[in-house]
Amino acid sequence: MYTRQPMRPGGLGGGLTAPVPRDVWILLAVVFVTFSLRYFASTAWLPAMLLLSPEVWLRGFVWQLGTYAFVGSGQSGFWVLITLLILYMFAGDVRRRLGQRGFWRLLISAIVVGGVVASVVQLMMNLAAGTPDLGSFPILQGERMLVAILIAAFATLAGDAIIYLFFVLPIRASWFLGLEILFAFLAFLSTRDLAGMLGVWAAVAFTFFSLRGGLQNRGLREYWLRLQESWFRFRLQQLKRKRGFEILPGGKKDDDDWLH
Repeated sequence: MYTRQPMRPGGLGGGLTAPVPRDVWILLAVVFVTFSLRYFASTAWLPAMLLLSPEVWLRGFVWQLGTYAFVGSGQSGFWVLITLLILYMFAGDVRRRLGQRGFWRLLISAIVVGGVVASVVQLMMNLAAGTPDLGSFPILQGERMLVAILIAAFATLAGDAIIYLFFVLPIRASWFLGLEILFAFLAFLSTRDLAGMLGVWAAVAFTFFSLRGGLQNRGLREYWLRLQESWFRFRLQQLKRKRGFEILPGGKKDDDDWLH
């Protein structure tokens, strides 16, 4: 699939030969199992509940913003196996480079960013058209989003590596950032899934800017801390309204040294 430069400490490489971490095997198994569940009447409801849908804003199914990418959604078993092979190679390399926490933090964050962007765009389009229940997001559903994020991560981390497009055409890894944007646009031309296309673009951009210049750990940490800060502020405001709590400003010395 690709060639690599000589290994350096902490470098990227391995392809089909290096050992794959156990959590990557679990990721591949989840995609395959959820793909299989879609073909049984008694279990098809579970993948349907996990894929991104208008139920996010109609019924509050917010978990779909983080679960849609882990559902095998391909129409052909053969292409799902090809996709799993691609995931096997790229996920293993990116996981070894970023470590377990960095890998999953990047992956889940990019998935949520793509899901939120797609949902907001689709909701705005639905409101403009007066049809709130439209939206199937064919471009970004399931393993398609996983592949987009992991190839973007690999292209950012190992831009000088050579990837064989369709296993034949040699292309520098860094070029795949632009190619992913192009492929999503071509998919839009056939599906008219504007929200899905913008969701993929947002996830690829988030991945690139999070990893650019070796700032992945700091960038994602700052992003995560900002999310936590926003959540804590929201919860404090709720407590203040519901229970009458008073939030005291920090960093100022008061005449009264006691808290009541």
